[in-house]
Amino acid sequence: MSSDVQGKVLINGKAVDAASASISVFDIGFQRGYGCFETMRSYSGSPFRVDQHLDRLAASAANLRINIGSIDRVKGWCLKVAEPGDGIVRVFVTGGTDMKHLGTNNSIIVFMEPLPQMPDVFSLDLIEAPWHSDGRSSELSGAKTLSYGPNLAATITARSKGFDDAVLVGTGGAVLEGPTFSLGWVKDGQIFTPSLDSNILASVTRAAVVEVAVRLGFDVVEGSFVTKELLDADEVFALSTSRQVASVVRIASTTFERGPITASLRHGFLELVKAETG
Repeated sequence: MSSDVQGKVLINGKAVDAASASISVFDIGFQRGYGCFETMRSYSGSPFRVDQHLDRLAASAANLRINIGSIDRVKGWCLKVAEPGDGIVRVFVTGGTDMKHLGTNNSIIVFMEPLPQMPDVFSLDLIEAPWHSDGRSSELSGAKTLSYGPNLAATITARSKGFDDAVLVGTGGAVLEGPTFSLGWVKDGQIFTPSLDSNILASVTRAAVVEVAVRLGFDVVEGSFVTKELLDADEVFALSTSRQVASVVRIASTTFERGPITASLRHGFLELVKAETG
């Protein structure tokens, strides 16, 4: 466990020192990636849209047939670890240690990390993602599971080529999302973003930014788009808990300017966060 964790780590509600926090090597979450997680940002001790994050956690657990008990109990743990102030609150739900009764005897781990240092702008490579559901439904559609190996591999591949991260592209050429973030772009004053019909993650930040965009009077078009439409954009931005709203200045060999609409969305998002977290 990272020594950068702020405060204690809660394992099933029990506070332990970060240096000694652990789970069983026989946990199926460790052995098979069977489990789910959430990440939310704490602003001055208040996690942004904690209820929406935990609703998604409950849905992910339900898809995996994992019993997490009272979601209000988990919320209390999130609020407790967020008390030091600003940071990233992480919640991990493991699959338990009983292969005959999957999803039982599991662990719920909650802790907060310091805010990561993020660049002001990002460069992204186009990476085909044959593992992505890409509009096809399955029992894991919409679930935020621990099985992030393929997404991490896409990030590693992009970084090995000099980029900051990746854009995941479906087998039919549709723009999907980043390994850990959503995407949006601007063309002729309109805002575009892949729709949830493509089975991208229902990002809490994405939903908040769409609210902000509509409130600011922008047209938001959600749908299925191919890479050419993304590369023809005037501005591109990434959306996530840690990034908030960040400008993308290069995708593959195409460059973009840091634009005024992205700046307006970022400002509007921060105002929304301030209003909701105090």
